[in-house]
Amino acid sequence: MRTIYNTLVEERTMNQQISRFKQYLLTEEKGSVTVEKYLRDVRCFYSFLDNRAISKEETIAYKEHLTQQYAPASVNSMLVALNCFLRFIGKTDCCVKQLKIQRQIFCGEEKELTQSEYQLLVKAAKNTRLSLVIQTICSTGIRVSELQYITVEAVRVGKAVVNCKNKTRVIFIPMSIQKLLKTYIKKSGVTAGSVFVTRSRKPLNCRNIWRDMKALCEQAGVSPDKVFPHNLRHLFARTFYSVDKDIVRLADLLGHSSVDTTRIYTRETGSEHRHRLERVEKLLMT
Repeated sequence: MRTIYNTLVEERTMNQQISRFKQYLLTEEKGSVTVEKYLRDVRCFYSFLDNRAISKEETIAYKEHLTQQYAPASVNSMLVALNCFLRFIGKTDCCVKQLKIQRQIFCGEEKELTQSEYQLLVKAAKNTRLSLVIQTICSTGIRVSELQYITVEAVRVGKAVVNCKNKTRVIFIPMSIQKLLKTYIKKSGVTAGSVFVTRSRKPLNCRNIWRDMKALCEQAGVSPDKVFPHNLRHLFARTFYSVDKDIVRLADLLGHSSVDTTRIYTRETGSEHRHRLERVEKLLMT
């Protein structure tokens, strides 16, 4: 029979494991957002266990539980975190395979932000800090977590040096955005370091940007499902690829190690794909 003492000991052991796992992720130089997500996913797994011992049977059952609750891509994302944790604590035999997802050649229009919707967001945000954040992300393809590298010094020279995921790359700031940021810097009184900061002069939190963008949706008349910082990066990628058609160059700009990751960003919408098929059908009939 389980006792309160046993439960407390197990909870203490769990917290110690999670704490050590956090330190491991930091030494592996994982980003703060990634560390936070991995820890959240591990706690979700422990919640599912409900003090039961970790076993292959339990991890398989957890995988089935996730499949009933989340989309396949989300399930796989959570399994990546879980498997990383299991390997860390020496439970490699309990790791589970990810779901097999057939690669789609086009994206769902209900999820992708369009150029016209982006313009509506910028217009609704007016001459605010949020407007500049949106324009900076969408015109450079930078990650929201990398905004801290858009510094006063970077704006002056027109390029930012970004260090992320053990990779260093240069992000050029378009002249139009550079001009807007210089005006903002002058008004805000920021003299050095990150341009987008809080009242306490710390770089803007990703959550705050996400929340502010969601609040802007109703005013802009854009679906909240389409409005989040990473979708701005997707729009930049699709727009750049439509002009340049160089996926390798785009991968470098986005900081991707694999071109396969970049391909996800350049998928057409369903209507664009349908239009291509109709053009093929017309060519066959002529």
